Amino acid sequence: MIIAVTNQKGGVGKTTTAVNLAASLAVAEKNVLLVDLDPQGNATVNVGIDRSAVSSTVYDFLLDGDGAGTAILKTELEYLHCIPSTRDLVGAELELATEKDRASRLKTGLAGISGRFDYIIVDCPPSLGLLTLNALTAANSLIIPLQCEYFAMEGLSALTSTVELVKRTFNPELEIEGILLTMFDPRTNLSHQVAKEVREYFGKKVFKTVIPRNVRLGESPSFGKPVLLYDCSCTGSTAYIALAKEILENHGKPADKPA
Repeated sequence: MIIAVTNQKGGVGKTTTAVNLAASLAVAEKNVLLVDLDPQGNATVNVGIDRSAVSSTVYDFLLDGDGAGTAILKTELEYLHCIPSTRDLVGAELELATEKDRASRLKTGLAGISGRFDYIIVDCPPSLGLLTLNALTAANSLIIPLQCEYFAMEGLSALTSTVELVKRTFNPELEIEGILLTMFDPRTNLSHQVAKEVREYFGKKVFKTVIPRNVRLGESPSFGKPVLLYDCSCTGSTAYIALAKEILENHGKPADKPA
């Protein structure tokens, strides 16, 4: 199962979701591969990988056709692996622009290794460019993080239009796994209002799990750890474990190991 985590609006908890969902699925003893497709490389750092020390990255098999297997690195969690990203990826969109298979490079790169993993989680850049198009072409489904703040649904129409275009042109099986409410603050009326409006508009497409505002979630990347390894008892950890459980149940796959 390949799941892209995407929203062209920055600062919505996209990388936080990709990293901590991947870690939560790994804690449930699912074999998980985290693919960092964002040139900022934040997901790479968040799982404890030193970007300056890697020899092969997602850039290599997107541009050079190198097998993804050579770029897979282990992380602190036994069942979690990562294909890292570095700033080299910044120029990938320009370099791929003239290639005939420019939209399917990621799909081709992952094809040979997908059987090794139960889940492949792709962290997309905050844009609707060629890198995100590659993720949507390769994915079975996508998760859209949506912050519980003013202008929360701004840009969603552009994203859903892109999804429909990808379905018609490159990937007819692509579906929206769910919309994930993030940065929820139960003390504010705004968070409750946004959550209510999103659920009324999108209905069952919205995950039951809500990700709260949590200091530990913000601190864990600076220690190079998913929040589960940084503070397993905080509300952020609890929320992402609940999200992983919800996804497993939606797919009819019970967790091998209760979190």
